[in-house]
Amino acid sequence: MTMPRIPRVTPLVAALLVSACATPQAHHQAVAPTTKGPIEIGVIAINDFHGALEPPKQTVEAPDAKGNQVSVPAGGAAWLASAVDALKAEHPENVVVAAGDLTSASQLASSLYLDEPSVGVMNRIGLEFNAVGNHEFDRGWQELLRLQNGGCAKNTRLQPCQLEQFEGAHYKYLAASTIMPDGTTLFPGTGLKTFGSGDRKITIGFIGLSLHSIPTLVAPDRVAGLRFEDEADTINRAVPALKAAGADAVVVLIHQGLRTTGAPDPNGCNGAAGDIQPILDRLKPGVDVVVSGHTHWAYICNYTANAAAGPILLTSAGVYGKLVTDITLDFDPATHKLMNRQAHNVIVQSEAYTSGKGPVPTTVAFPQFQPRADISAYVKRYKDASLQLVERPMGHVSGPMEKESEGGVGIGGALGAMIADSQLAATRKSGAQIAFVNPFGIRTSLIPAADGTVTFGQLYAVTPFNNQVVTMTLTGAQIRATLEQGLDDTGDKQILSPSQGMRIMFDMRRPSGARVTAITLDGKPLDPATRYRVSVVNFLAEGGDGFAGFKDGTDRVNGPIDIEAFEDWISAVPVRQVPAEDRTPQAK
Repeated sequence: MTMPRIPRVTPLVAALLVSACATPQAHHQAVAPTTKGPIEIGVIAINDFHGALEPPKQTVEAPDAKGNQVSVPAGGAAWLASAVDALKAEHPENVVVAAGDLTSASQLASSLYLDEPSVGVMNRIGLEFNAVGNHEFDRGWQELLRLQNGGCAKNTRLQPCQLEQFEGAHYKYLAASTIMPDGTTLFPGTGLKTFGSGDRKITIGFIGLSLHSIPTLVAPDRVAGLRFEDEADTINRAVPALKAAGADAVVVLIHQGLRTTGAPDPNGCNGAAGDIQPILDRLKPGVDVVVSGHTHWAYICNYTANAAAGPILLTSAGVYGKLVTDITLDFDPATHKLMNRQAHNVIVQSEAYTSGKGPVPTTVAFPQFQPRADISAYVKRYKDASLQLVERPMGHVSGPMEKESEGGVGIGGALGAMIADSQLAATRKSGAQIAFVNPFGIRTSLIPAADGTVTFGQLYAVTPFNNQVVTMTLTGAQIRATLEQGLDDTGDKQILSPSQGMRIMFDMRRPSGARVTAITLDGKPLDPATRYRVSVVNFLAEGGDGFAGFKDGTDRVNGPIDIEAFEDWISAVPVRQVPAEDRTPQAK
């Protein structure tokens, strides 16, 4: 892949970003489009917001104008709104779109209220189209329909409409590949938006879709009755229909993506690879831009590997609203042909914070935004309502535990080990000898206060899914085969975090299917023929994250909710010690 021309943030543009950021969209004095020259349309894109109402206390790592790597504190709904407003001011003709996972795996102030405030934020930002991601199905497709249509029907254990009558999303969910039993799509698969009038009228078509692999990523009962069709086939069917309806360009919003290598660069495409590539390689001509997500990676790529389809501008804005993608499409006013397409990821710089490694200040190397007042007030209402629960102390831990990865493999580290220990302790009465935690289910680091205190809100942020812990019986051979599934060449790679007493050694240099080199339990090799009692959350028990081996587990017993087990483990002793041993060492 090669990179398209990326516009630099000039001093003038930076000034526009800073001056525009504090004012809602309605107050901008948009510049009237010229009647000469190319017709410019701005596509403003986000993905994987995950209910990040408040700044997530994370950074964007990016090179500054001199090439020096800078850590920029970023994110937060009110700051994201200001960044979007600034881009709308630069593009009088614009549309705001998203590539999925706007809700679920959310901050507590959103999750406690079934992500109604996250939908409310997107309504206020002016989102128009969103492709359905995998996490949108976490509470079931009936609840997702409620997010679209509004109302207070109770589809989960939580009560809807606690703070306000929920009116639903003003934007449209798109789900071209998600098929109901009667053959219709769960939501419309495509949408059109027309800009301008007369000779300068331009129409853009949008296709939105989920992953074909949704059933492996969501508990099966949440998508029962739905069928997820092939992504490339779905797109290839939709493009001619959009063209026939008058689309001058086609933008795909898809919840799939890739990762890059080398120094972090939200506008780079170095060494890009991922599960979206086979989809792009099978596309027929007609797709101009693909807005992607799912991997939580930020990139701007000019995808040229599929010569038959022609170059495709491929973008992603990372995760948690820390970036927003500014896509510019230029059309010939006489022929309405797309002449040029380019993109740039804008860092949503917000406020300084303190991490487990020390202060993270703001920087003048990138534009700084101010929070938009109306959204700050809206978020505050939900935050204040949840504050008593969020700030409730749950106990003490001996030190910080970071969310980790190593060499392209997700590892749970000390945090995964502690969560596994909590689930083992909670299911001992069901005979559990081992517990496993999937690192991709660990959503953030756990950083205690100076005295070691951790709150319910922090624990919930780490594991926000409310999954039930299930204990089952597996042989040693089945355990090994299941561990290999996390390290094989299908999909993203992760090594399950085991509970105390188990050690798993692996070597990614070995062939797929033979990367686990040793497994011991209490210092003894795991016996392939012995039957062991194993605890995992129901997501894994049903084959989630590609761990199909857990579906073969027998003699199942349902246990507590994962967050409850974690709370009990932390609070059971005055100070819970951070696990010191490396339970999943990787060969170098």
